[in-house]
This record gives sequence, C-alpha cells and structure tokens, in this order.
Amino acid sequence: MAVIDAPTQTTVNPAELKRQLEQQGVRFLLSSFVELAGVPKAKLVPITHLEDVARDGAGFAGFAAGYMGQGPNSPDIAAIPDLASLMILPWRREVAWAASDVYVEGEQWPYCPRLILKRQIARARAMGFTFKTGIEPEFFLVRKDEHGRLVLADAKDDLAKPCYDQRTLTRSLDFLTTLVTYMQELGWDPYANDHEDANGQFEIDWAYSDCLTTADRYIFLRYMVKVLAEQHGWIATFMPKPFANLTGNGAHFHMSLWDATKDTPLFEDPGDSYGLSRLAYHFIGGLKAHARAVAAVTSPTVNSYKRLIMGNARSGATWAPVYVSYGGNNRTQMLRIPAPGRVENRTIDGACNPYLAATVLLAAGLDGIEKELDAGAPNERNMYEMSPEELRRKRITILPSTLKEAVDALEADKIIQAALGEEYARTYISAKRDEWEEYHNSISQWEIDRYVELF
Repeated sequence: MAVIDAPTQTTVNPAELKRQLEQQGVRFLLSSFVELAGVPKAKLVPITHLEDVARDGAGFAGFAAGYMGQGPNSPDIAAIPDLASLMILPWRREVAWAASDVYVEGEQWPYCPRLILKRQIARARAMGFTFKTGIEPEFFLVRKDEHGRLVLADAKDDLAKPCYDQRTLTRSLDFLTTLVTYMQELGWDPYANDHEDANGQFEIDWAYSDCLTTADRYIFLRYMVKVLAEQHGWIATFMPKPFANLTGNGAHFHMSLWDATKDTPLFEDPGDSYGLSRLAYHFIGGLKAHARAVAAVTSPTVNSYKRLIMGNARSGATWAPVYVSYGGNNRTQMLRIPAPGRVENRTIDGACNPYLAATVLLAAGLDGIEKELDAGAPNERNMYEMSPEELRRKRITILPSTLKEAVDALEADKIIQAALGEEYARTYISAKRDEWEEYHNSISQWEIDRYVELF
C-alpha cells in the first residue's frame, strides 16, 4: 500500500472544538469524503464522539462508496475529518460538515482525491509556491414534468438571450439571496451572482483561496445548492450539458502562484502587456502542453464533450473553448487573462472533481515552470471564426472531442499520470474507459428517430 507524502491535517484541538460546537448547539458532524467522481459520501457522527472520529475516522466499506480502489473483501476505509475545514450547515445549525482524508489501516489511502491534491500542494511548496484558485460555478435549476422530462424550474425563463436579465433574476431572488446569505455566514465572501447565458442557468462567485480550501468549498457548494433547490421542489444540476440547445455548465478555474513564505503574488509583472510574469508564461506553457490529457480530468464525463463544441447555443455562443490557446480578456480562448497576475482555464466544467482538477492543473503548470516551456504567441481573434488553414499555420491544436480521445491523451501523458499517482491513474483511466464503452454501447433516442424508419 502506497503512502502519500502529503501535508497532515491542520492542527485543531478536538476537545476544545467539541466544547465550542456544543455551546453553539451543534449536535452532529457529517464526516465527508469524495470518491473518483467527486460525489460526497458521509456518516453522521454525534458531536459527543468528535474526539473519536478525529482520531480514528468514520468507517466505510470502500467498495460500496464508489471507485476507491477496493473490493468487497477489503478492510474499511476511515474518513478522518480535517477539522480546519469544518462548516456549520446554515440551514440545519445543529449539524456541522467537514472534509475528510481517507486512511486504510492507519495509512494514507492513495485513492483519496483530497490526499492526491495535498501531495501536489506539497510538491509546489517544496518549489516555493502556494497555488491559489477561484472557481466560477454554473448550474441549472430544473424540474421534471408529468412525463418525467427535464424542464426549467421557471417556465417564464424563455428569452432568446436571458443572460443578466433582471426580471428573470428577480423571479429567483428568494433562492439566490438565501444561497448568498448562507455563503456569507460561512465566510466565503460571495461578490457576484447572476443569471447566466442559458435559460434556467445561474452563476455564483466567491473570493479565491488556497486551492485545497477552494476545492472543499466547491464540494460543499454543490451539496448546498442541491439541498436548497430540493426545498423549493426543484433539481439543481451542475451537469456539463443538460440541454442540447443551451449553453453548458462551466466551472472555470482562476489560478495564480504565490510565494509560499511571503504570501506575495508571483504571476504579476506591471511591465508586461497582459500584466503577467515570466513564471506565469511558463505556467501557461505547461497548461498548453498537457491540455489534452488534463481535459480527461477537468472535463470528466461523456457529456462534457457536448459542451466543448463549435456549434452555437440558442444565445449565439457556447462560451466553451475548443482550441488550445491563450489570450487577453477573450472568452473564446482556452486560457483567458482576465486581469494582471491571473490565468483562467475555461475548459473545466461543473462535473469536475475539484481535488483532481486542481491536481492536474497544478502539475501541468509546474512542469511548464521546471522545463521553462514557451507559452507561444497569444491570440486575440475570435477562435470560432478562424479557418482550419489559419489554425494549422499558427500551430493551434484542438482539444479532445470525446471522452475516449481525452482518456487516450491521459494514458500517453506520464507527467499527469504521475501527479495522480500511477496506481490511481490506472484506476481513473479504466473507470473512464468503462464509462465511454457503456455510453457507446447504448442506443440513444436520436438513433431511433433517425434510423428506425429510414432502413
């Protein structure tokens, strides 16, 4: 069993925390971890046993939890909560939640996505860097009609260009203001929230943090949004492309490296036209060099590649990248420079496991720094209007068009596999090949409609 060289839990005194929580009326803890797909699993632990779970973890049958590298004969996995990540549920204040790391028989488990990210964080720290990220999550509010079909929660949300529409936003104010208030109570500092480009779609933005904190919060956000939607009788989905004719759900990552000792930004250079340092350009070079393999993790489902397309959505643009490119404040690029000292990756979608996504992005960027990879020339054109000849002349490559193609690229990329861990990378590749094969072997309604009467 491999032991991951990762940072240990932030030191929090369990006995003191237990006393504070009991004073606040908290009676239970959700000790939560995620499996390969980023789906949270949890046990409800009485606060009276907080010290026990902090020491020994909550026990789970790993095989039952998803892709955790176990069979039905394997010993229990133990989810040991990182008490520094603890949050009290704003809608159930007697319950707290904490992100957990997974151990098996006292050893760090190499199939734990959170520990995989911690290992990459340790690598960055050894190079003198702290990786900070912010995420822009998008989601749809939907429901099922009497025939079981997916429809929008707000039937009046039918404008051809609904993005930022004030009246449509107003009809969802109860949901949105409650969500933002919860985020404020949690100390996330939400600063912008809007109706997005698709009908029924919304985006919630909050302040950036170190990449581990941001990943923990994204997992909790998806959980919180879904719970709040259920209270309204709706379904909240972060699925990359739930409607063929509408824009998909992104989860764009904004990234920067900081000095690990001084906590000062390292991507900024006021003398550069984009405000980027040489270090940032090497980081971009790494992101470009590994983009196709990284996509298998940041766009992790069959459905993801129905978002990364050229065709227009109802609003007139997909707002998703197709080519491996970078430029300034230009949303047709894979990598956008929205402000000095910051790089945004637009390939990432709402289905991503944020721990794994942050791991492979950081690994790609660090490889670019170590090898001093050239970012190449920026591009300020509308990428969707460039001809194939011009793309070839500028040596601009295309992102994978299917999950299979992305997994093939991951299987050929030893740097990204090493970041995940060879053992975990094999499991991930196998799981995604199974997903692709199951999809490929299914018969869609499109095929029935097209071929049954034709032949």
